[in-house]
Amino acid sequence: MTTDRRTAILEGAARVIARRGVRGLRVEELAAEAGVSTALIYYHFKDRAGILRHTLEFISDRAERYTTDKEAPAGSFDPRQELQRSLLLEFQDRPEVRENSTAWGELRASAVFEPELRTDLARAGQTWVHDVAAQLGQTCPHVPAPVLTASAERLTALLEGLSTRWLSGAVTSAHARELMRDALSVEIGYLADRWLVHSDAATGGHA
Repeated sequence: MTTDRRTAILEGAARVIARRGVRGLRVEELAAEAGVSTALIYYHFKDRAGILRHTLEFISDRAERYTTDKEAPAGSFDPRQELQRSLLLEFQDRPEVRENSTAWGELRASAVFEPELRTDLARAGQTWVHDVAAQLGQTCPHVPAPVLTASAERLTALLEGLSTRWLSGAVTSAHARELMRDALSVEIGYLADRWLVHSDAATGGHA
């Protein structure tokens, strides 16, 4: 029951942040949203900073769940297809995905004014970049790690920007997915072409 109530609080926090932004998050409103007492919120999360930190972790974990196809049989997709699917699943027309992406954007924007959020956001962003870089590395195994990280940074930054445009209605989810798919093709093409040349030069053109 304690775990259920803690999850209910985090789900409520994500909803309130998505609706009102980080500055609009009030413990009293969160308690009403989650159907718990304010005392229970303070028991689990100590203070507002703790609520924000754990909500960010909750949002990141939930995104990982809905961008992973657990029903697909193992080995059904190659590494590039797996990466593409995980990126494109960020643009699902589902309330959970919209809420999650909106809350992430609100947390990101609020870090401009709330420095205490920056460290946790940087850590979450670095984890995401690391995961994307690892998937790129499976697709382009000869590419150096720093180059893979730079590509992952470009892809995740683009995804965040497209997500904002999609959520605000500036682009459709179909168009956002098309742009993301094209960007991934460009990145993989760049990595394969540039670093295949480097690899050939290092081996004297021999396999």
